Formats: sequence, C-alpha cells, structure tokens
Amino acid sequence: MNLPPPALQRLPSIERIIPPHAPGMRIGLFGGTFDPPHRAHLDACLLAMKRLQLDRVWWLVTPGNPLKNTSGLSPLADRMNAARKLANHPRIDVTGIEAVINTRYTFDTIGWLIARCPRVRFVWIMGADNLRHFHRWQKWRAIAQLIPIVVVDRPGPSLYASNSTAAQALSRFRIPEAAANSLPERMPPVWTYLHGLKSTLSSTALRAIRDKPAAVEPAKNEPAGDTKAAPKTSTRKAAGKKKSRAQSTTVAGKNKKKAAASKNTAAKAGAPARAKARKSTRKVARKGTLKTAAAAKRGKPAASRRKTSRNRAR
Repeated sequence: MNLPPPALQRLPSIERIIPPHAPGMRIGLFGGTFDPPHRAHLDACLLAMKRLQLDRVWWLVTPGNPLKNTSGLSPLADRMNAARKLANHPRIDVTGIEAVINTRYTFDTIGWLIARCPRVRFVWIMGADNLRHFHRWQKWRAIAQLIPIVVVDRPGPSLYASNSTAAQALSRFRIPEAAANSLPERMPPVWTYLHGLKSTLSSTALRAIRDKPAAVEPAKNEPAGDTKAAPKTSTRKAAGKKKSRAQSTTVAGKNKKKAAASKNTAAKAGAPARAKARKSTRKVARKGTLKTAAAAKRGKPAASRRKTSRNRAR
C-alpha cells in the first residue's frame, strides 16, 4: 500500500476526499497558491458563480506553482486555513487535494477530477494575469481541450491579456460575454472573458509586504525622559538645529531692514517731485482765482458803473 509522505499524512482527513458534487452540477475550479489569499480571489469566484450560474466553486490550494519559486511559501495547512477564513461561503469549498493525489500540473489535476466525477460540468476559472502566461503552462492546449475556461478581468493585465499568445491561439473558440451562462454546457475548447472586477490586489505584492524584514530600532540605554543622559551626537544635532534657526532669523531680520531702507530711499527720491507738483497745483489755483475775479468785475451792471463814474467826478 502506497502511503503519502509524512507531511501529507498530517492533513485533516476531510482533505483526503473530493468536495461535495453530483452529476449535472456546474462546478468552477480555481487553483492557486493562495499565499496569502485576498479579496480579489473571492470576488473573482463570486463573479464567475453569478455570471455562469455555477452551483459550487472549489479552491484548489496547490503545494507549489511549478513556474514560481516556492521556497518561501507558507505551509499548505496554513494557506488552506487562511483561504477558508476569507471565503466563508456555503458554496465555496477549499481543498488541498493536489497534495493528496500528488499532482503538480493543472492538466493532471483536471484529468483526475473529470475521471472521478462523471457528468459534472467543470469550468476552469483564471485571472487575466494568468491568461498572459497561459502558454507557459504544461500542456496548455490540452487543458483547453479538456475543460471550458472563464477569464476574469484584472486591472492592468486586461490591457495585454487579450493579445497574449494563448488568447490569440484560442481566439476562434471565444464566445461573447453575453453567452457566459452557457459556458459550462458547451464542449471544449471554449472560453469567455468576464469584465467588471477591478481589484488591484495581488498575492505576490501582499507576500512581499508580509515578508519584508521589520526595521530594527536602536537600543535605548537610558529612559526617554532623561535629557541629561542624551548622547553627544544628539546634543550636537540639536545645537546645530538651533544655530540654523538663529541664522535664519538673523537673515530674515537683515532682509526686512534692507527692504525698509529701500522704501525710505525711494520715498526721499520722490519728495522733490511731490513738492514741485504741489507748487504747480497752488500756482494753477491762484491763476484760476484771479481769472474768476476779473471775470466778475467785467460782468457788473451798467448802472453800477455810471454810479461809480459820478462818484469819481465829484
């Protein structure tokens, strides 16, 4: 009797069976490392479940992706537990069956499930980022011949996924998105592209953040409030900062004095011109007064002029 490796023997017994299924059911298969699982995984499956009218979706947590470095992967049991917590959906099953049946490639896993689940309508679910590299998968053309495929849109990858090698090779088997609900009933090769999911989450990016080493804080030999025991370098830096602030204040004061002196100089330079202007204004005013007086004198009545002449004659 062939027993699985000791690491696989530690998996719960529930992981050694195929998830619930029945002939005629529509079941989506969603494979990945899920290290870590994130909301975009769940949203993609819920979108496919709704648009394709799937009965269930199985998350196939793989022991490792043959196309990626798996040396830093979290343990399989931990990734499966995290996936279950995230999914938390009555129609989503999380399984590590690939580790139990000892398959490394998607083609072998799908073939194994089809052989043991007769008349189940399986559909392979993948993101647009996987479609870009689909031609690098082992027996990718045979996978397309084996199972219908639905590609879920992702921001960024959607721009080049449709022009990828696999998309171009399988372009004549693509059906309109409006007919997506008929995909599980069609004979492969057949695939469609679903739009609507615009999540930028990525397991690779989240894993990089998670695995980033934490910054090491310097050792504190003295209490934080003890200013007397502060290092000399800190004191020097503080003194330098105070000196810089003092220099900035001095420079600002000098600039203000220069601006005031420039203003006074300009005022003095303009004083003669203002005095001349006032003098001209007074002169014009006097001329106007004299002209007004002369005009008034010429405008006296004739009787008044005759009376004035008589008085002069007397």
